[in-house]
Amino acid sequence: MVAARITVNGKETPIAPASPHTTVLDFLRERGLTGTKEGCAEGECGACSVLVARAGVDKPTDWVAVNACLVPAASLDGQEIVTSEGLATAGEPGTPPALHPVQEEMAVRGGSQCGYCTPGFVCSMAAEYYRPDRCAHAEPAGGGDAGHAPADAEHGPNGFDLHALSGNLCRCTGYRPIRDAAFAVGTPAAEDPLAQRREQPAPAPVATEYAQGDAVLLRKNTLAETVQLLRERPDAVVVAGSTDWGVEVNIRSRRADCVVAVDRLPELRELHVGSDTVEIGAALTLSEIERRLDGAVPLLAELFPQFASRLIRNGATLGGNLGTGSPIGDSPPVLLALDASLVLADADGEREVPLADYFTGYRQSVRRPGELIRAVRIPLPLSPLVGFHKIAKRRFDDISSVAVAFALDVADGVVRTARIGLGGVAATPVRARAVEAALEGEPWTAATVEAAAEILRAQGTPMNDHRASADYRSAMLGQSLLKLYAQTTEAVPS
Repeated sequence: MVAARITVNGKETPIAPASPHTTVLDFLRERGLTGTKEGCAEGECGACSVLVARAGVDKPTDWVAVNACLVPAASLDGQEIVTSEGLATAGEPGTPPALHPVQEEMAVRGGSQCGYCTPGFVCSMAAEYYRPDRCAHAEPAGGGDAGHAPADAEHGPNGFDLHALSGNLCRCTGYRPIRDAAFAVGTPAAEDPLAQRREQPAPAPVATEYAQGDAVLLRKNTLAETVQLLRERPDAVVVAGSTDWGVEVNIRSRRADCVVAVDRLPELRELHVGSDTVEIGAALTLSEIERRLDGAVPLLAELFPQFASRLIRNGATLGGNLGTGSPIGDSPPVLLALDASLVLADADGEREVPLADYFTGYRQSVRRPGELIRAVRIPLPLSPLVGFHKIAKRRFDDISSVAVAFALDVADGVVRTARIGLGGVAATPVRARAVEAALEGEPWTAATVEAAAEILRAQGTPMNDHRASADYRSAMLGQSLLKLYAQTTEAVPS
């Protein structure tokens, strides 16, 4: 088998002698690429952001920013990354490299002070710079400086989406000059090598068997090979984006004898919109799902901007979020409201399990040893009245205290069907069945909603912790239904 290696800034670099648990961050720093920094080691600050060449949606290759502190270097075997050092363009012999346009704007607009966070900002900004469908808006009336005249609070006149930087934190410069730099960048020049790289296919997945000491990271070519491997190694840890496992490795010093990467398995990366179901591969990243669905599932479209940060969504998957069994994951309430089911696969075949029957206890499920999530199925047609309310201390990039998802069908002023998913109020994500029963068949009126909201306040077994009190969680449950009613009564006949 060919030795594991990563193409870093255009140069093939062996992964050895790194451990299978060595992160991309440490792998780079050990090779002198110290622009990549560790700030939090859990995907919260973005100081470690790097670009990865991934199969594109609008072009053969997309440059995608990810948290290098979370991803095992061995899981990028055969793939291609660019660091902040690799963005600059080499000049004539004896002259320094020419700054990348993003680096140039950060410098001239005062976007860097201590500089610790700057390389991460630059990489995240570069990913947005190279986004194929980014396009400039019309000049503001009366002209003006494009760098200081945003199309709205979160989108620049150059089409730059500030949410691309939602996972990057700055502790000293302040965000205005960073925003100015983001809103000032133009479009990539025709001769830009990273822009040209988008026109060529991304590196194909390669089978990997990377072992050092007693630990090994494995990647198979097919689902059939993978589930057979999991039968032989039921102790293996399965990873896709590693946004959860990476935290366990960094913060809790967890190690596994065997890690199995499934993020590139083609059978787990399909997305089909049929006449009666939407089927989403468990290893598609949330960013890929968002772009490929393009609003076709409105409740998911409400979820995505509130799910962590763009950096996390570029790695996180539905399979991973459901596989951890966390009661505070943001996707389970939404998928419960969508009445989704999971396709579970092992060496004996596949079975379909309603998500409402999947969770059995705190971080426990009906998934058997050697079994993994292949896909999520959402039945069609979709309920037309939907809402996702995430109650958290920060608007973005935060863990929810309470998450509530609604999917209702209201016709002629009567609630025909109601599906409500809850997170953060019990040991597992739950369906609010008592509330659903209180709504179905009743008029969609203030009186009905207020009575159902009272029932909703008593759902689950909320607890007191550092994020919120039990009383607060209960209050927010009821308030969320009142909010949904207030937001939608103008559009729904009563």
